[in-house]
Amino acid sequence: MSKVKGLWSPGYQFVVLFLVLLSYADTAVSGITSSFVRSEWPAIDIPIDSEEFAVPKDHDAPQQVHITQGDYDGRAVIVSWVTNTPEPSEMLYGKSEHNYDHNARGKTTNYTYYDYKSGYIHHALIDSLEYDTKYYYKIGTGNSAREFFFQTPPKIDVDAPYAFGIIGDLGQTYNSLSTLEHYMQSGGQTVLYVGDLSYADRYICNNGTRWDSWARFIERSVAFQPWIWSAGNHEIEYSPHLGEPYPFKAFLHRYATPHLASGSSSPLWYAIRRASAHIIVLSSYSPFVVYTPQWHWLRDELKKVDREKTPWLIVLMHSPLYNSNHAHYMEGESMRAVFESWFIHYKVDLVFAGHVHAYERSYRISNINYNITSGNRYPVPDKSAPVYITVGDGGNQEGLAERFSHPQPDYSAFREASYGHATLELKNRTHALYRWNRNDDGKQVPTDHVVFRNQYWASNTRRRRLKKNHGSQALANLVAAY
Repeated sequence: MSKVKGLWSPGYQFVVLFLVLLSYADTAVSGITSSFVRSEWPAIDIPIDSEEFAVPKDHDAPQQVHITQGDYDGRAVIVSWVTNTPEPSEMLYGKSEHNYDHNARGKTTNYTYYDYKSGYIHHALIDSLEYDTKYYYKIGTGNSAREFFFQTPPKIDVDAPYAFGIIGDLGQTYNSLSTLEHYMQSGGQTVLYVGDLSYADRYICNNGTRWDSWARFIERSVAFQPWIWSAGNHEIEYSPHLGEPYPFKAFLHRYATPHLASGSSSPLWYAIRRASAHIIVLSSYSPFVVYTPQWHWLRDELKKVDREKTPWLIVLMHSPLYNSNHAHYMEGESMRAVFESWFIHYKVDLVFAGHVHAYERSYRISNINYNITSGNRYPVPDKSAPVYITVGDGGNQEGLAERFSHPQPDYSAFREASYGHATLELKNRTHALYRWNRNDDGKQVPTDHVVFRNQYWASNTRRRRLKKNHGSQALANLVAAY
């Protein structure tokens, strides 16, 4: 009994009060447009011969190594790499460094785009992995061999803590480098990538060498932890004038996704479960209206979500559904009209997007009552709605979107035209700590931070059930997590 009383010491009460106050930070109060004025950092590409894009010294060494989740529940990894010669698609792995007791064989592909010919692209699936375990892997042989490692997530569980990074529209400028380096210091365990990768389509004849340089650029992170991919408009690369009439050609060859594990017919939309999160990836640039394959798939996938196992329901897309910037304003409106009511019905927690080269976070709002005759034209507060967050500020050469609309709409909670990345730390089934980190001028500054309450477990009924089943220990764990 004394232990329980101790929990309610003045210090403990302050922490609980602080958390309670913060837990309401996702409800409407008053919006903030940041007054921060960034210094002039050049949004120019790092030179192609820079050390940041260095090719391994051995000509036959694998390069552009990257991993992503390979199944539905986090017990598999897809390892991808590129070689200059058609070598066997084989790799070794194990739980001890330099001691590999398992091997995996993958598949090899390549492609041409106008006058560019890719290297040999390998994708190998490692499955039946143990949860919460560090694995080492080796690609290549002899002097050309390279070694890496990764950590599998914890077992799917309602209270499994986990830290995600959110990055979008990265490109390969000095600003991109600042974003990537700051993210790598954040403690994030997996990146949720919201589209627009290399920006290779901005070069003459869609220069495929910029796909290669970008993959070498991000290898320092993505070879060691999964990045969960979604495609943006710069991945479309539809160029019939160059004899390239099929969209997403480079992206689909280079970046494998576990779409079959979630019953998807396309690598561009799929779902995974990781720790305590159910993550749905949508394609803003594939058909999504009623009765299309993506529409059918999302309808079925949302029915599979089990908030008793994965309480955090997160959606990724490229084009934001809510955006108060002049850049790309209302481009997500057609997808909002189709899917917003589903997001509210299933109580989606967070929707992350990119595309707009600035940062913005919304309150929990909806516009599902709008139609051409109702007159209800404006979003309204809605406790069942997700928070919409735009993180399209990775640092690409197109620069920032600095023209926000004025006055700031009621639905917009915080916005700033700067470069940066975000992190989302899932603490338990009820709370998550979110930060957006500005990295202008080469410095990382935590600028926007919110404690989010889970949409499913935040209701009074479920809170009472949680307290009944877990008692004081649940409260103690919550405080310890902060």
